[in-house]
Amino acid sequence: MLKLTINGAEHELTSDPDTPLAYVLRDELRLKGTKIGCGLEQCGACTVLVDGEAVQSCATPAAVFEGREIVTIEGLTDTAEGRCVQDAFVEARAAQCGYCTAGLVVAVAALARAGAAKDREALKEALTGHLCRCGSHPRVLTAAEAVLEGQT
Repeated sequence: MLKLTINGAEHELTSDPDTPLAYVLRDELRLKGTKIGCGLEQCGACTVLVDGEAVQSCATPAAVFEGREIVTIEGLTDTAEGRCVQDAFVEARAAQCGYCTAGLVVAVAALARAGAAKDREALKEALTGHLCRCGSHPRVLTAAEAVLEGQT
């Protein structure tokens, strides 16, 4: 039995402990906001918060996360922090197709929690593990700057 704390609730799951966390979230818990892009933890679509830090979840076994607090985009959505980041993304028109957006919103929320540097170059570096094939990275950076500067 796999026990995970996700979005503030404890779950006893029947998934194989070696199943990557993203698959457990999507397939067993039906939390579809966490996307699976590359399956190699290289594109960022699968990003969730683990103990407040952004973590890519598509290749790491779910058992690794037992005893830790996992927050998905669904758990972030109804918080002031989540709304702030989402509002900044809307204002900056930072989403096109939307596939990578949830992972980016989670990552920017983690940067805000950590008090990340506000300059564009530092943000580019902090978000290098996130790929957007629509080309909205400049708008994502604008949204992240707004969040980190407290303008939203």
